[in-house]
Amino acid sequence: MIPVTKSYLPPKDEYLSWLNQIYEKEWLTNRGNLVQLLEKRIQERLKIDWVLATNNGTIPIQIALKLLAGKGEIITTPFSYVATTSSIVWEDCKPVFVDIHPEFLTIDESRIEEAITDSTTCILATHVFGNPCNVEKIDQIAKKHDLYVIYDAAHCFDVNYNGKSLFEYGDVSTCSFHATKIFHTAEGGALFTSKEDLKNKLFYSHNFGHKTPVEFQGVGINAKLSELHAAMGLSVLNHMDEIISSRKGVVKIYDEQLTNFQRLKIREGTEWNYSYYPIIFETEKELLQSLEILKEHDIYPRRYFMPSLNELSYVEYQATPISESISRRVLCLPLYYGLEEGNVRKIVSLLNKN
Repeated sequence: MIPVTKSYLPPKDEYLSWLNQIYEKEWLTNRGNLVQLLEKRIQERLKIDWVLATNNGTIPIQIALKLLAGKGEIITTPFSYVATTSSIVWEDCKPVFVDIHPEFLTIDESRIEEAITDSTTCILATHVFGNPCNVEKIDQIAKKHDLYVIYDAAHCFDVNYNGKSLFEYGDVSTCSFHATKIFHTAEGGALFTSKEDLKNKLFYSHNFGHKTPVEFQGVGINAKLSELHAAMGLSVLNHMDEIISSRKGVVKIYDEQLTNFQRLKIREGTEWNYSYYPIIFETEKELLQSLEILKEHDIYPRRYFMPSLNELSYVEYQATPISESISRRVLCLPLYYGLEEGNVRKIVSLLNKN
């Protein structure tokens, strides 16, 4: 079977060496040594000055909204994983959907201002498949209208834009360290900000609001990463260069040989991480035909993202025709460390024949 992705498993002895440290210290959670070391090593790799590890990639969005959104209207994208929209609804805010750019697949910055009202408090945009939004234009709009900017950067570990980590843009960026991501801790995520006034607020919010064991700075929740998950992250982090190199090789074959499909346009100035490989068919019928052929050969790509989030049953429908169309025609192909060249060429051959 060829799945859409596989979790990278580091050498077992490396993971066990970290687990041995946990057993020696008998410290499993509550920001132990390994969590703090993981944060330090992420800072070093990404050349950033602050990161807060969390227990998944969704709760950072919820924390950011809790601190910044004030139950207002949130300008957001309909083309993302469901967690982007569900977090908005979960925090009693209203998602206001703005359609996407047909090539970059990120929120169309030229449409944002027309969606702003007196109730708008935040822009929550997704860097889709690791492809940056137009962060410069979004920043200009946010400053003009006194809005916060939160980026769902779930796919963006190791992505740089204009010479710096993509996590440094916006007021808050969030990332997922889920097992399917290019860097993972099995389950986990992170909060990033370069805003000094937010660092302490984000920190206490992820730890029940504690200031001291008996004092509280404000409302908080349990978003802490465990030592066991940090151990996995430390093991994986040592192999990021080879992970990215392997995935880059797969992408190179797809790029060279899949010439009949629309592909993701990477924004200029981006050092991409090869996190996903979406192709866009002319029609949904063609997608479904190819999907069936691939399944017959035990190959399982994924319709990612489907449906367009403005069509979810628990939100007010707002038309976004580009997102609705692309969500029906986009397919993410298998892409992971160790995917054999022969299998990549098999996928290409089956798609090109259809």
